[in-house]
Amino acid sequence: MLTSLHVRDFAIIDEVELDLAGGMTVLTGETGAGKSILLDALGLVLGDRADGSAVRHGAERAEITASMDTSELAAVREWLEEHDLDADGECVVRRVVGREGRSRAYINGASTTLQTLRQLGERLIDIHGQHAHQSLVRPAVQREILDDHGGHKAAVAAVAEAWQQWRDAVRTRQHLEAARRDRDDRLDLLRYQAGELDALDLAPGEAAELEQEHSRLANVGRLAEGCAEALALIYESESGSAHDRLGKAVRLLDGLAGIDPALAEVVSVATEAQIQAAEAAAGLQSYASSLDADPVRADTVAARRQSVRELARKHQVSADELPERLAELKAEIGELENAETALEAATDTESQARKTYDKAAETLSRRRKSAAKALAGEISGLMAQLGMPGGRMEIRVTTDTGAEPQAAGRDAIEFLVTANPGQPPASLGKVASGGELSRIGLAIQVAATRTAGTPSVVFDEVDAGVGGGVAEIVGRRLRELGARRQVLCVTHLPQVASQADAHLRVSKLTDGETTRTRLARLTETERIEELARMLGGVDITDRTRAHAEEMITRAREA
Repeated sequence: MLTSLHVRDFAIIDEVELDLAGGMTVLTGETGAGKSILLDALGLVLGDRADGSAVRHGAERAEITASMDTSELAAVREWLEEHDLDADGECVVRRVVGREGRSRAYINGASTTLQTLRQLGERLIDIHGQHAHQSLVRPAVQREILDDHGGHKAAVAAVAEAWQQWRDAVRTRQHLEAARRDRDDRLDLLRYQAGELDALDLAPGEAAELEQEHSRLANVGRLAEGCAEALALIYESESGSAHDRLGKAVRLLDGLAGIDPALAEVVSVATEAQIQAAEAAAGLQSYASSLDADPVRADTVAARRQSVRELARKHQVSADELPERLAELKAEIGELENAETALEAATDTESQARKTYDKAAETLSRRRKSAAKALAGEISGLMAQLGMPGGRMEIRVTTDTGAEPQAAGRDAIEFLVTANPGQPPASLGKVASGGELSRIGLAIQVAATRTAGTPSVVFDEVDAGVGGGVAEIVGRRLRELGARRQVLCVTHLPQVASQADAHLRVSKLTDGETTRTRLARLTETERIEELARMLGGVDITDRTRAHAEEMITRAREA
């Protein structure tokens, strides 16, 4: 639950600290004192959009900090742990808004995004604003209220998941159908391209071998001339080949080695060099004899090399990658040739996904219709208590089994109401009286909030438009709600305020130049004075005080 709220430099608030406990707490004060501003600040720290105009005049930034006790909220603690934000049973959220409108958000001291802050806020506090009943006319809101009240979270999630799987299956089938329309033309092209590569029959590594052989055949003359010249220098030159000169050196050194044995190793090396020169000459002779200026072979190699290069350019791959490209073409041909089988499988998958969706949607529809009766009965009972005897709520759940699947199911949910006996129920949005709509909205909110998962509920003057005995009943219902979860209520009604477990008064102070909002927790005596003010206006009499004290006493005894 919410344990404290600290607001600084927000609207007309310079600095306010609000400490809260469980049960029902009311905020009262004159109009314009800043009661609703406090709740606006609470909404901001829970993820509402920031506006630089909300920063107090003369300040550079507004700062709001809220502390929550999460020790008994297992789901919230689990969420915090998943986001690495756990803080041992306590959650502190902070929002800083600059005058330029930019804002920063923090959870347990860690910077976070506005979306993450909203996700956490939705798990902690439910705020019902002054005009919250206006949103109740929207079908999506009515559906959410019914599903929350009925505990349909798992069933709604199952429908959404089944819908997504069905949509995926539909897209797969549509893709295959589109591919089938172009299948014949594509197959013709692929078969032609694969036929060219099959006819080429290029072996792995052959492209490099062709390049090497083409280079050799194109330079036979140069190779033969160079080999002959090298052979003459190494072995056959009459003017003294390398082999002959090495022989003379070996003989000279051999004689000298007889004088100094230290030259023996040099003689051995020179002898080896003479032998290697002879071997090199033999190799050159063998290579030269293998050179054959074969024009036919040269033409054959050149033509095949050109074919390889042209197909490589055509397929935009290297020559060595042509065999791999052929394998890819054949694989795609196989896929297209089996496209009918794949399409049949995709159609079967779609059909099965549709059946799964239909089953999940049917289950959700049954649960919604059952929950609709229970919720409508509860709201009707609350309407009677709120001064609308004979008023009746009807929640109509219409299921169109032939409609296209939707993520939220196939149900159209509509809240219908009649405020007077004998009149047929009409759409909630067509209720003529604003006061009636306000009370109906309060009945819906109280009924829905009884099963809400959030630990704290805030009401901002949702009791507007009621008074007298009805107002007292409103207060009782809110007090009952406070026995199950934390309730914070802004009210102008003494009948509601008298039911509270704790009472806070908001007042506005001004020195003629600046205006500030002050917040005070009322003692028993101060509370009687505040209720007397709410009852009697400017002139407060002893009778008014006695009436206020009686209201508090009666609320405690109820």
